[in-house]
Amino acid sequence: MVAIQTGRLYGIGVGPGDPELLTLKAYRLLQAAPVVAYQAASDRESIARSIVAPYLKGDQIEVCFNFPRALDPEAASELYSDAIKPIEAHLGAGRDVVVLCAGDPLFYGSFMYLFTRLAARFITEIVPGISSPMAAAAAIGTPLCYQNDVFSVLAATLSAADLKAQLINADAVAIIKLRRHFDKVRQVLIELDLLDRAKYIERATAKDQRIVSIEDVDSRNVPYFSLIVVPSKTQF
Repeated sequence: MVAIQTGRLYGIGVGPGDPELLTLKAYRLLQAAPVVAYQAASDRESIARSIVAPYLKGDQIEVCFNFPRALDPEAASELYSDAIKPIEAHLGAGRDVVVLCAGDPLFYGSFMYLFTRLAARFITEIVPGISSPMAAAAAIGTPLCYQNDVFSVLAATLSAADLKAQLINADAVAIIKLRRHFDKVRQVLIELDLLDRAKYIERATAKDQRIVSIEDVDSRNVPYFSLIVVPSKTQF
């Protein structure tokens, strides 16, 4: 009996928004894969797919899956496992699958949930991508940190007390997942006298990128793909 050759799983970072920031390796794998998968909310297009849309060949099988956010981990586990069954089926049938990941696959990305479920059974390769904090620093035009500075990435979902504790001990910070938590973050920055150093950016490197003064941000319209950078105060 001949064993079935399983497909390979590729998690490729497609960067923060600009299609030209896709790496050559990610482009090669994307062009070669018979199956292209990507995460999207049920009522929205996939950000990752939109980034690489110019490079899709048109004859590839596309798999769109949805990981609901803000769920209890135990409740989410079964839903996540069900969501990736089509990908698992393609791999089991011997087809390679490229999973598109906005930014970097292993930096707060949905690919991590595939990785923990499939990597033990299928050969898996990760292709890093440019993450949003790096893209934001380049777009804003500010060095993040120097020499022995401590750089931290904080989730805005943390409590105000936890944000304060982390910000006090960091030389440079990127605060992500702002959306509904923007007012809380802004108030913490005010209380720590960091507002003058802090920079706000939406959709870094994308066509609709916006860099706005934090004082002028409408907290009712803060998108998911936005962040605040507090660069190092050190200057050379």
